[in-house]
Amino acid sequence: MQGLMMDTPLLLTGILRHALRATPNQEIVTNLVEGGIHRYTYAEAGARIAKLANALTRMGIKKGDRVGVIGWNTHRQLELYYATAGIGAVCHTINPRLGPENAGYVMNHAQDKVVFFDATFAPLAEGLAPHLPQVETFVAMTPEGAGISVGGKPVDTYEGLIAKEEDSYDWPDLDENTACALCYTSGTTGKPKGVLYTHRALVLHTLVTSLPTSFGTTPDDVILPVVPMFHVNAWGVPYTALLGGLKLVLPGPGMDGETLYKLMEEEKVTYSLGVPTVWLNLLAYVEGNKLSFSTLKYSLVGGSALSARIIQGFEALGVRTRQGWGMTEMSPTGTVNAEEPGFYDLPKYERITLQLRQG
Repeated sequence: MQGLMMDTPLLLTGILRHALRATPNQEIVTNLVEGGIHRYTYAEAGARIAKLANALTRMGIKKGDRVGVIGWNTHRQLELYYATAGIGAVCHTINPRLGPENAGYVMNHAQDKVVFFDATFAPLAEGLAPHLPQVETFVAMTPEGAGISVGGKPVDTYEGLIAKEEDSYDWPDLDENTACALCYTSGTTGKPKGVLYTHRALVLHTLVTSLPTSFGTTPDDVILPVVPMFHVNAWGVPYTALLGGLKLVLPGPGMDGETLYKLMEEEKVTYSLGVPTVWLNLLAYVEGNKLSFSTLKYSLVGGSALSARIIQGFEALGVRTRQGWGMTEMSPTGTVNAEEPGFYDLPKYERITLQLRQG
């Protein structure tokens, strides 16, 4: 016997629609690649996502086509996440740290039809262009008139591409098992291997990371993902933030301790996520300059093992540290070592021993 509940597909456009309906005035803030700070509301982001969807459609991107992006954590890449998936295409986030050989391999393996790139990665795009016969168009994620070329040919600029498009889009009702995102492993054993995500998988992942025993964010949190958007979708933060209506702060290329600290303080960040190297560099900057955090409450560490140095260093500054574990194939969060009631009443050695676990 079948139940009688509504049968609605789980789609990333559902998360977007919810964000625009429930928290249209919430902010997304970006430390821009070209310098300065970009700030807009969810509603303004939604209009630009629709413009991009129209632009991609006009460029001939169809359901199932792969759209490559080599970029930092910015509002433009966030727009690509939603617009590409929303029209039924696949957003292929490319890790520039793979190096030219492996980056070229994954772009050819994925059969990317168009490639978006931040200005920082123009030399990489230039070097790869002759080896990417299937790429029809390159788009520099820059303001209009930035004058970047690839392979001696002019390329579209992101802002120029979307400038004249309509700011509304009739999102299709896709099957929830439609592919929407593609990430490749780092290739530690053999060539990098692609993991192709469905709308269903990423929506379910978002619902799980929104739990108190996972990321544990609340609606008044200000979240900053330092983990790159090319690293398994920034652990899902671009989806979790919009579902929860959180203020989202994107660091762009500013991954050093000084830039991160300044951004955290200016935007009143309460929750941040990244790998241990990031936290060690930030900790060294804050301690070395005798600074403190005024709003940061939690950091989530993943990617490699958490250390007692990070736990104790941040705790001395009033910041609690959680460890997470996952895999590219898990969308990626598998476990988060969330604290049980009374956890911080345990003897320090016993507590830290437990905090060093992944779950």
